[in-house]
Amino acid sequence: MSHEKQVRGLGGWAMLAVTIAVFLIGAELLREFVYSAIEADQKHQTPNLYLLVSGVLVIALGAFLCNGFFTLQPNEGRVLILFGAYQGTVRESGWRWTNPLNTKKRISLRARNLNGDKLKVNDKRGNPIEIAAVVVWRVHDTFQASFDVEKFEEYVRIQSESAVRHLANSYAYDHGEANEITLRSGVEEISAALQKELQDRVAKAGVQIDEARLTHLAYSPEIAGVMLRRQQAEAIIAARQMIVHGAVSMVQMALTDLTENKIVELDEERKATMVSNLLVVLCGDRDAQPVINAGTLYA
Repeated sequence: MSHEKQVRGLGGWAMLAVTIAVFLIGAELLREFVYSAIEADQKHQTPNLYLLVSGVLVIALGAFLCNGFFTLQPNEGRVLILFGAYQGTVRESGWRWTNPLNTKKRISLRARNLNGDKLKVNDKRGNPIEIAAVVVWRVHDTFQASFDVEKFEEYVRIQSESAVRHLANSYAYDHGEANEITLRSGVEEISAALQKELQDRVAKAGVQIDEARLTHLAYSPEIAGVMLRRQQAEAIIAARQMIVHGAVSMVQMALTDLTENKIVELDEERKATMVSNLLVVLCGDRDAQPVINAGTLYA
């Protein structure tokens, strides 16, 4: 046996009727013994001890049968073990009955949240980062969860931490190469990779991973300031590149319109001056201060 075997168990109400009947039979036997004992005392005879023994044994049987009752809520299972041997798992909710000699181990089948602690690890480029993840999981195979690992909740927690560490070491925090997935940019891809690795690690515990996502991702405090300045510098450079590209396009459009509409004829020197002035106006981070030239460019 390496996987779960489902069993139904007997209905609790039907076995309750049987148990009550057993108690009534035992009580009737004891009542017969009392009557026989009174009659034997009057006749100076020995009472029928078989009735006493039978009544006591039948009532003891009823009490023994009472130990077999148990209840199951939705998304809950009971692992049945008889003298160390696995008998099966009851998943059907309600009031059930099983062999009173069975050990009944309760296991919740509901979804559980594992909110991992913040871990300090190095990313693919060796930068120290802080990372944490939340994992939604549930028990899928009660046999594996009970017998293949020791304390499956602790097993899932440790394996989750190990998977998060391995994930952080496999990807760069940010600023990856062309088309490279990073921890910051590839949220969906990172979540899918984490879920797959976790599922592979906890499969032997009979656990199913429903979802795994990063909840915290940041540079470590000792380098956070430096990395923030780097990000700001890169943002400024990217913005400047966009501004220059847009300014060049606008200057080109202006020169084209002036030429095609024959508004003014510009030689190469005047074009260069106009391009310079327009780029200063469009790329400057302050408002332009116009200067009126009353003469010419050559005087």
